[in-house]
Amino acid sequence: MQITEEASDEYEQTTTEEMSVAPAPAAVADSENVQVGLPKNMVPDPGWFDGDQMKFKDWWRGIRLFLKSNRVLKTDDRITAILARLRGGVVGIYAQKKLDELDEELETQDWDDFVKELKMTFSDKSKAADAKWKIKTFKQGK
Repeated sequence: MQITEEASDEYEQTTTEEMSVAPAPAAVADSENVQVGLPKNMVPDPGWFDGDQMKFKDWWRGIRLFLKSNRVLKTDDRITAILARLRGGVVGIYAQKKLDELDEELETQDWDDFVKELKMTFSDKSKAADAKWKIKTFKQGK
């Protein structure tokens, strides 16, 4: 590839100010949300929840930390962020149902009701049942 004399002259006339790269708009917007000296987000995205009840407790803790660290405060935004991380099988069907409800309602969902429903639907119920059974059958001594 050969550079023409005309193109070479144009390049030489370019000032260093014209050559400097401006920060990307996203980078500027991100820096506005960050307190001085603190990283943007120390909490990783908890990822997808696939309906495995044994993993719900850890995933739920991760999603709560993620929402808090990203300052997701509005109820509809929190619910949407959670529904976006439910994938496949029963949880996918649940997410679609809740999304349809969100689209139909004009009012903001109740966060406490949503959390209660989510926990009742996907948490590991066998742990609670095991604990009740152990208490019921507990005997001290002979």
